Amino acid sequence: MKEQHSPRIILIGRSTAGKTTLCQRMANEELKYHKTQTVQILNETMIDTPGEYLERRYFRGALMVTAADADIIVLVQDATEPGSMFPPAYSSTFAKPCVGVVTKSDLATQEQLARAKKYLNIAGAEEIYVVSGVTGEGVDDLVRRLGFQ
Repeated sequence: MKEQHSPRIILIGRSTAGKTTLCQRMANEELKYHKTQTVQILNETMIDTPGEYLERRYFRGALMVTAADADIIVLVQDATEPGSMFPPAYSSTFAKPCVGVVTKSDLATQEQLARAKKYLNIAGAEEIYVVSGVTGEGVDDLVRRLGFQ
């Protein structure tokens, strides 16, 4: 019988968008903030990327190469951020399923949440989840969607 494995995801978003906190929450680890300096793989299932890879155009190729090892693209948008670094139809760059995640829901207004969802929709996210890595709100639904065991 073939053993079923959890899909591997890559989290892409700006610096301070909450990618690392979200990874820690999904892995049931203690939340400790640290600046992600390089690509990190957690539990063999999550690829955490530095925000600079999205923010600096000359690093975007590194995201495409790193994403080759992922099954699902996760675009992470901070709800409290007034703008977005994701270009329109950005998800089409990867030719893989793309899920959008709005983070920091515990800090955002309804208007900010709606704006963040719009950014992810324009970027091409097929489904959008609203979460708080700090409180855990919405994370269980996201974990189920990602197929983590």
